[in-house]
Amino acid sequence: MTILIETVDNPWIEMQVCTKVMNISINIFIIWERRQGYHGFMKCAIRISNFCLEPCIMNPIRINDYVDKVGLFMDNDKQRLCIEAARLYYMSDYSQQDIASKLGVSRPTVSRLLQHAKEQGYVRISIIDPFEDLNALGEQVKQRYHLNQVLVSYCPVDEHREIKKHISKKAAEYLGETVQDTDIIGVTWGTTMHAVALQLQQKPVKGVEVVQLKGGVSHSHVNTYAAEIVNLFADAYHTIAMHLPLPVIFDNVEVKRMVEKDRHIQRIIQLGKQANIAVFTVGTVKEDALLFRLGYLSEDEKKLLQKSGAGDICSRFFDAKGNVCSDIINDRTIGIELEELRKKDKSILVAGGHRKLDAIKAALIGRYANVLVTDQFTAQALLD
Repeated sequence: MTILIETVDNPWIEMQVCTKVMNISINIFIIWERRQGYHGFMKCAIRISNFCLEPCIMNPIRINDYVDKVGLFMDNDKQRLCIEAARLYYMSDYSQQDIASKLGVSRPTVSRLLQHAKEQGYVRISIIDPFEDLNALGEQVKQRYHLNQVLVSYCPVDEHREIKKHISKKAAEYLGETVQDTDIIGVTWGTTMHAVALQLQQKPVKGVEVVQLKGGVSHSHVNTYAAEIVNLFADAYHTIAMHLPLPVIFDNVEVKRMVEKDRHIQRIIQLGKQANIAVFTVGTVKEDALLFRLGYLSEDEKKLLQKSGAGDICSRFFDAKGNVCSDIINDRTIGIELEELRKKDKSILVAGGHRKLDAIKAALIGRYANVLVTDQFTAQALLD
């Protein structure tokens, strides 16, 4: 039978007192704050096997009377109690109060047991830092695809929505560090770009211009967030948004060329070419691709792009080698040309996830980006 006698105060000293009660050997563990001339009532709990008797109050005792007779100890019973408390706390997610109730001791005693378990090496706590290898992973992708910079964002799960949330936050933070006075920022649209725009932080810069890199008007009920994105970018950098209020893909090339001759449209397209920072994502050629749902393309054109294409940037489709895969569709598309992206100081591709892997890889092979913001799952897949 083990009797635990304790005070509420800290620090604590343990002593073992052996006695005989009805020929039964009893180990009494005394826990108290050692103070000169300390007297006090002590709460105790008695444990016999797995049964815990009701706590009782012992008569006042003078602790110093025992000090000269017994020494400090740590026996097997106490070790077992430490380990039992540690198992409940670290492996079974018990609270310290729950452990105290289960073991028949006070919560402060549980805290001391857990601390002692760590000090004695019964508990080993290891932290897996997911950020440790992200820089190395980014460096490998950078070298493989000849990029200027790769930012790898940690994502806890390989799931499209989670990846979008984390990489868009990373991209917004990067832009906050990057954008300077007089920069011209070209932006595209889509759900990833919208997620980036929503997480931009205000930055007190001067003379910044924000311009749409492609048209964003459609007759579909599907939201492209085209206007909202450019407005959010402009708001973050204290400027006025320059919209390209046109369909991104025209029905025929003659109409598109005629519209491009408009002086206002020419000025916006030219500003997009002058932008030193371009921020964009990639689209896919899967059946549910955003661009396929906007009514710009016929069913035959969709099939052609699904057969020969890998993805799109600024609604310009390219194949697995990064080359434009349909000159006819490309000629009907209004906005920045893909080769213009190669000339930017910072051509920032924000994309991740298994769904977009082929499009991302083809875009990097085509050298349309010099900065990539992605997640660790995608970065590893780009190396495999």
